[in-house]
Amino acid sequence: MAEPVRGSGRAEPVRGSGWAEPGRERRAPLGVWATYTMIAGMWIRSTLAYRASFVMMLIGNFLVTAFDFVVIVLMFSQVRSLGGYSFAEVAFLYGTSTTAFGLANALLGSIDKLGARVRDGTLDALLVRPAPVLAQVAADRFGLQRLGRLLQGLLVLAGSLAALDVHWTVAKVLLVPVTLLSGTAIFCAVFVVGAAFQFWAQDAAEVQSAFTYGGQTLLQYPPTVFAKDMVRGVTYILPLAFVNWLPALYILGRPYPLDLPTWLAFAPPLVAAVCLVLSGRAWRVGLRSYRSTGS
Repeated sequence: MAEPVRGSGRAEPVRGSGWAEPGRERRAPLGVWATYTMIAGMWIRSTLAYRASFVMMLIGNFLVTAFDFVVIVLMFSQVRSLGGYSFAEVAFLYGTSTTAFGLANALLGSIDKLGARVRDGTLDALLVRPAPVLAQVAADRFGLQRLGRLLQGLLVLAGSLAALDVHWTVAKVLLVPVTLLSGTAIFCAVFVVGAAFQFWAQDAAEVQSAFTYGGQTLLQYPPTVFAKDMVRGVTYILPLAFVNWLPALYILGRPYPLDLPTWLAFAPPLVAAVCLVLSGRAWRVGLRSYRSTGS
C-alpha cells in the first residue's frame, strides 16, 4: 500500500505500484501495424545478422515447397491432362494458391504457435504490454525465410502466365492481382480463426494446419478432381474456393462444377472483407475467454 508522505496528509503512489507517477503521463498503446512492424523488424534484423544462415534457410524453404510442384510435373509426365486441365492451367492454379498462401504465411505464419503460449502461460506476458496481442503474436519470431515459398509461387505463376493460351481482356488482367490479394486476405482470416480456436483447444496447431496448409494444397489442383461435396464445402462453408478457383476458372474460360454464376469470379474482395471481419470478432471472443493456465 502507499504510505502517507510525512506532513502532507495524503498518500503518494509508490513507484512500480501501477499508479501514474506525478508529472508522468501513461504511455499510449501502440497501434496494430506499428506493433507488428516494430517486432517483425527486430526479428528481420536478427535474421540478417547471420546472412549465410539466412540464405541457406531461404533456399531450403524454396526447395522444400518446390517438391509440391515437382509432384505435379511428375503427374504430367504420365498424363496429358488432369481433370481435363492442361499442365499450364494446373500450374496457374498452383501459382495463384501458393503465392497467396506464401504471402499470408509470411505475414501471420507465427500465429499457429499461439496454442503453445496458451498452454505454458507465456501469453500472459503479452497481455500486460501496451500493444495489441494479435500483432504481437503474429510478428513474434517473424520468419523471413518463409519468403522462399512466396518466391517459388511467383516463379511458377509467371511461367504459367507465359504458357497459357488465354484470350486476355482488361478484366482478366486486373483479376490476377485482385485474386492474389484477396486470396492472401482469406488465408490470413483462416489463420486468425484457427488461432482463436486455440484459446479453447489450447494446442490445436494440427487442426489449424489442416485448413491452412491443407487448404492451400487442395487449391493447387482443379476442382474437377474432387468430389462435389468437397467442392461445396470449400465454397459455401469455408470459402477457400474464392482464393483462386472461381476467379481462375473465369480467366481460363472453364465452367465451374457447381454451375455457379460467372460474376462470382469478381466476388473474392467482398468475401475477403467479410472473412476478415468475422475473424476479428472470433479473435476478440477467444481473447476474452482466456483465463491463463491457472498455475
